[in-house]
Amino acid sequence: MRIVSLLPSATEMICALGLRAQLVGVSHECDYPLDVATLPRVTRTKIAHTASSLDIDQQVRQELAAQSALYSLDEARLVALRPDLLVTQSLCDVCAVAADEVTAVACRLPAAPTVFNLQPLCLSDIFASITALGVAADAVAAAQALHAGLTARLDAIRARSTQISMAARPRVAMLEWLHPLFDAGHWNPELVDLAGGLPVLGRAGQPSRTLAWEALRAADPDVIFIACCGFDIQRTVHDVTLLASHREWGDLRAVRAGRVWVADGNAYFNRPGPRILDSLEVLAHCLHPAVHPRGDATPAIQIRSK
Repeated sequence: MRIVSLLPSATEMICALGLRAQLVGVSHECDYPLDVATLPRVTRTKIAHTASSLDIDQQVRQELAAQSALYSLDEARLVALRPDLLVTQSLCDVCAVAADEVTAVACRLPAAPTVFNLQPLCLSDIFASITALGVAADAVAAAQALHAGLTARLDAIRARSTQISMAARPRVAMLEWLHPLFDAGHWNPELVDLAGGLPVLGRAGQPSRTLAWEALRAADPDVIFIACCGFDIQRTVHDVTLLASHREWGDLRAVRAGRVWVADGNAYFNRPGPRILDSLEVLAHCLHPAVHPRGDATPAIQIRSK
């Protein structure tokens, strides 16, 4: 089976299922495992990722309002790659090529590949996606093994978190964009709960949403955990200055206590694939280092006020 992945989380799933040799094409954003960098890229984007966060947000809003595509497919390259299976998503038009466009292109391809759509809204959906992709890619046994391994890690964290009293659980605001502010929805409030925190922003199973500064100030969380969508730690740390320049930033409880954390949102929290468990381990260790050991993932860094 010849497989083309149109988003990073799908690429990670495919490789975790032992199907790297069958992967013949990926999106422009796929960067893990590292050896997928040698594969042909079949997507392009209009978004200038080097622009400021505000400029990126405004461009995305303008393109969506005009019903203009943020991403495009290289149809000629797809014809040459002759995929049997196209893996895409219908969760977010800001994250990848629109599902309708993928389906339309697939219908025009000579081999008429199967289109497999990922649309996880919560942790159980991510796990179910692994199982379903295993069926679609004829890798059922590998999917079962991967599912079992991820479940075991999740259960271990859940068990340790039961030791944490409600009084010791910090109120956590997770943010996935800083200018403007966005809370982190979908599976992220579940991660906070499993890690031994109390989510105060973001709605489990629901899309992320724009926040007014007043919402963060009113929540006044014990911990602020920042994992910007599409940004690594270094870029996110740069953007934290946008918050720190606000005159009331230093008054927030989390800032006064030095409990502001920045994580790699591109690699972890915003990719609904196998590394979502790495995300949980990173978060859990930040919230309760005496309870949850540090995992193998790139750790978050702590931002202390001056």
